[in-house]
Amino acid sequence: MNTALGKHAGDLVKLLASKNGFYAFEAALHVFPSESKGNEIGLEDWNSKEGWVKDFEGMASNLFFFAEDIFGSQFCISGNGISVFDPETGNCELLCQNIESWAEIILEDFRVLTGFPLAHSWQRMHGKIRPGTRLIPKVPFVAGGEFAVENLFAIDSVAGMKQRANLAKQIRLLPDGAKIQFKIVD
Repeated sequence: MNTALGKHAGDLVKLLASKNGFYAFEAALHVFPSESKGNEIGLEDWNSKEGWVKDFEGMASNLFFFAEDIFGSQFCISGNGISVFDPETGNCELLCQNIESWAEIILEDFRVLTGFPLAHSWQRMHGKIRPGTRLIPKVPFVAGGEFAVENLFAIDSVAGMKQRANLAKQIRLLPDGAKIQFKIVD
């Protein structure tokens, strides 16, 4: 496993021993299983330096991703504890000190931290969200896109991360409030 795990490895193993990968809050929260099986991506493949992580060109380095919200924001183990990685900006923000605290915070504020209300509303209109799929904005949130069902579309999790890596690389050096022009690249 990844060296970023450090002192949190035991807590993650304990979590996965309890339930080895799961979706909660109508798929708004996805905790990755320890290993890939079928269409479900496991921790090793999700964190592979040859996968979507490399597309962030260092912004996602030294982090170990173990869960994601409905929008594909990543919950990860960082040097300081448990953080949230924003795929639109490549920024990482400390959330708490350990996985147990993370679970408590998620349960206390799942509506905000997982995007549950929008996941629920989107599914009422479009049907269940398939495993391995996240909802990402048509107009990125970082560019003023609304947190509204009309601004969301379902996409394969890996494809969604790669798409936002492209955006994060284009805006990472811009000051807040700078005007941006979308450049779509394959």
